[in-house]
Amino acid sequence: MTKVTMTVNGKPRTAEAEGRTLLVEWLREGLRLTGTHVGCDTSQCGACVVHVNGEAVKACSVLAQEIDGAEVTTVEGMANADGSLGKIQQAFQDYHGLQCGFCTPGMVMSTAALLKDNPKPTEAEVRHYLEGNICRCTGYHNIVKAVMAASGQEVAPVAAE
Repeated sequence: MTKVTMTVNGKPRTAEAEGRTLLVEWLREGLRLTGTHVGCDTSQCGACVVHVNGEAVKACSVLAQEIDGAEVTTVEGMANADGSLGKIQQAFQDYHGLQCGFCTPGMVMSTAALLKDNPKPTEAEVRHYLEGNICRCTGYHNIVKAVMAASGQEVAPVAAE
């Protein structure tokens, strides 16, 4: 076991890791930050997306020791300082961009990366960017609306059912 230290959600954090420990395991088991989900273990679903040094990374595809010293942001770090939902998280709630919620952390983190690079994406750009994130519940329509709303663009309200 080796001690691994990173700045996670703005705070220095240290936990032990074996050489084979994936970042997603280190976050969930070592730090108890369980918002990052393990969906497929093959980097296909995107449920484990976090930001490493400002870039979106699938945490199931990188070893914790490989990024020792890095800055990592998880979905928990997307909340406002007072603990309330951040802009992207709130848009996902307001536009019903989630159902079971399993893919939501990865979708939120991918959305943050998209909006950093492209603050006003088109619907087609949103759909293209999120191709690496699988949702088995929503059909993506409301996820796209949530991303568009988070970007500050006009979005038709979601009809109450």
